[in-house]
Amino acid sequence: MTDSTAAKVASTDAGTVVELSSANRWLVLAVAFGAWMFAGMSISLFVLISRPAIIDMLGNVVASDQLERTAAQWFAWYQCAFLLGAAAGGWIFGAMGDSRGRTLAMGYSVLCYSLLTGAAYFVENPYVLWGFRFAACLGIGGVWPNAVALAVEGLPNVSRPLLAGLMGTAANVGFVLLGVICFVFPITPEHWRWVLLVGTAPAILGVITLAIVPESPRWLAGRLAAQSSDSKSQPVREILRPPLLSRTIIGICLGGIPVIGTAANANWLVPWADQVAAARTVDVAAAPKAASAPLDTPPAKPKNDPRLKAKTQILRSGGAVFGSLLGGWLASLLGRRLTYFLISLATFLTSSYIYSFLTPDDPLFGTFAFLLGFVGVTYFGWLPLYLPELFPTRVRATGTGVTFNSGRILAAISVLGAGVLAGLFHGDYGRVGTFTGLVYVAGMIAICFAPDTSKNRLED
Repeated sequence: MTDSTAAKVASTDAGTVVELSSANRWLVLAVAFGAWMFAGMSISLFVLISRPAIIDMLGNVVASDQLERTAAQWFAWYQCAFLLGAAAGGWIFGAMGDSRGRTLAMGYSVLCYSLLTGAAYFVENPYVLWGFRFAACLGIGGVWPNAVALAVEGLPNVSRPLLAGLMGTAANVGFVLLGVICFVFPITPEHWRWVLLVGTAPAILGVITLAIVPESPRWLAGRLAAQSSDSKSQPVREILRPPLLSRTIIGICLGGIPVIGTAANANWLVPWADQVAAARTVDVAAAPKAASAPLDTPPAKPKNDPRLKAKTQILRSGGAVFGSLLGGWLASLLGRRLTYFLISLATFLTSSYIYSFLTPDDPLFGTFAFLLGFVGVTYFGWLPLYLPELFPTRVRATGTGVTFNSGRILAAISVLGAGVLAGLFHGDYGRVGTFTGLVYVAGMIAICFAPDTSKNRLED
């Protein structure tokens, strides 16, 4: 134990919480932001590579007229791997954060999602790839509750709406960053595995987190208080029984709506763009040569642009960066419940217009993809502000992790339903998105039953 840590323990044992130094506060904020930003890269990774990977692995096995439907269904399955893995990771690493410390749990979470993503580079079977994806996403689910808890507890004098906005936007910065990389170096069925190696890079941050990032002073004080009273912390049990049970249930509902919307609705813009780009090749190659063209005129070059999916992700996630920054600020200005209702309404209207009236070939598609990202991800600037307010410090990481990530189980069921729709609609992503956008209507209903924490402070 270092001298600085010893002093901190002595002070907290005396009943006061010693704040972190200015340098350590900046370190905590930077690492928490980075951990969730790189998690965003890992989340978006399979959105970009799923279709090319399936075409590569199954192109010689599945009939060509069935390949598009198969790719759409596997896209749904990989989304489920993410959702179920992250849900389990939220419970496991969230409980670890309350029992062993925010920093330790966050560091292990980063190592989990980065190293297992890199290990998938060698996989040749889509089923085995699903298993690696599930295991890696345990870490993704574990980062969010611990990064948020560490940030709000380690920087108590910083505006919580600002912190919520920064944490909400972190993952979207990761989405944009990976989109830019894949725009410069296009992903194709012949070259997609390199993206998995990019996903390994955050392991360095995981090591840094374990080595030098300080622990939350509030968590240290709470642990010492529990030790002095000889009480054993049981955070999972506590949030699943009164008086916190009702808050856990409503938190799961509110956290689940945007997760379902992202996985079963907004993310489908990317493979839809990839599908349309690939169809251009077929259309151009099959088009007859003009009668007036000279006989020696070379055939028109295919117009397939594998960068279209990356461009779509950049635009949607670019809008999301700004939207998530506004989430916490709007919640403090308009109130928690009204903000959530308006976000749900705006996202429903935007999603319905895109999937019902546009296609990736439409000049307005990019604009509305940006707008869907802007309004649809404002949720994720709202959630880091609202969910920690539902729980006291002793169970905050567990409560935040369970409420945010358990919604992923509902989302996984919804994504499987979207995959079934994709099969019924023969890979028509537009029709799938029209149906799945109805989830935002459920958000408008759920928020009516939520407690209003607008005037509450974080409970110790």
